[in-house]
Amino acid sequence: MKSIRTFVYTSALALSTMLILAPSMASAQQARGSFKLTHDAHWGNQMVRAGEYRFTLDSKGPSELLVLSKVSGNGSTSMMLVTNSEASKPTDISRLLLVSRPDGRFVSAMDLPDAGITLHFAVPPETSAVAKADNTMTTASTR
Repeated sequence: MKSIRTFVYTSALALSTMLILAPSMASAQQARGSFKLTHDAHWGNQMVRAGEYRFTLDSKGPSELLVLSKVSGNGSTSMMLVTNSEASKPTDISRLLLVSRPDGRFVSAMDLPDAGITLHFAVPPETSAVAKADNTMTTASTR
């Protein structure tokens, strides 16, 4: 009798663990794609030069990491820490959101509706009252 109760308890625990982890495992999928950055932009604490890039989103650890690889030129690779992320709206288009500051343009978000996610990145606070959103977008495609 005790072994049947232990078996049922273990089975219920295993099933509930699978149900809890299933959404996490689905969100841990890697998003991949490419985009063209039409002008230089600050991305986190790095300067990313204009050009064509491939990206991979690695969300296996405690925080998400975006890895950029330049397609042409010196083929440099950069890693960006994602500040936070949220589910994207089905009507969103793939794009980079840029914010203008006196120090230049900064990437504030990356919408990836094909992957179902919007990534947010750190942008320095405004230093003047005239900072504006720059809607010069670059289209990102996911595979």
